[in-house]
Amino acid sequence: MIDGHGSASSATSPTGTENSRLVVLRGPSGSGKSSTAHRLRAHLGRNVALIEQDYFRRIVLKERDVPGGANIELISTAVRFALDRGWHVVCEGIMHATRYRDMLDQLRRDHVGSTMFYYFDVSWDETLRRHETRPQVAEFGYDEMRRWYRAADQLGFVEERVIPQESTLDGTVRRVLREAFSESCTPWTKRNGASGAQ
Repeated sequence: MIDGHGSASSATSPTGTENSRLVVLRGPSGSGKSSTAHRLRAHLGRNVALIEQDYFRRIVLKERDVPGGANIELISTAVRFALDRGWHVVCEGIMHATRYRDMLDQLRRDHVGSTMFYYFDVSWDETLRRHETRPQVAEFGYDEMRRWYRAADQLGFVEERVIPQESTLDGTVRRVLREAFSESCTPWTKRNGASGAQ
C-alpha cells in the first residue's frame, strides 16, 4: 500500500542481483528524460526494460498526479518485476521528490545491483522552448507545465547526479552509458528473446 508520502510500504525485499542496473531519470516536463530513455533503450536493446511514469499514470490508470497516487506503487512493482526477471531497468518521469522520494529511496535500498539517479536541471524558460518541438505540444501547454514545474527538485541521494541544461542529448546518453552501464551492457540472466535490439 501507499502511504501519504508516496512510499510503497509493502515492497521492502531485495530485488535484482549484483549484476543488475537500475537507472532513474527525473526532471521537469520537456527536459529530455524521455528522449534519453528511448535512446538508451535503442542502444542497449532488449536487455533493458523501460518504465515510464506518464504511461503508468496517464494511460494505464488515467490518474492525476496526487500525493499517495496508485501509480507510485505500480511503478515500484513494475521495476521490481523486471529486475527480478532478468532485465536492467531505465525508469523515467517527472516524479516530484515530495511524492516519489520514499518509493525511490526504498528501491535503491532494496536493489542488490547498481542504482543511479539522474536529475535534468533545466530552467522554466528552457522547458517551454523545448516543449514547442515535442509531439506532445498539442496535448498540454503552458498552464499544465507551470503546475508541474519544480526548480531544483532533487532527491538528495548520494547516487543522484545532475544533467546540466547545456548537455546535449548525445552527450547525456553517452554519459549515462559510461557511468551506469560501462557502455558494455550484457544480459545478466538468460532469457529467450531478450538479447539484441531487433
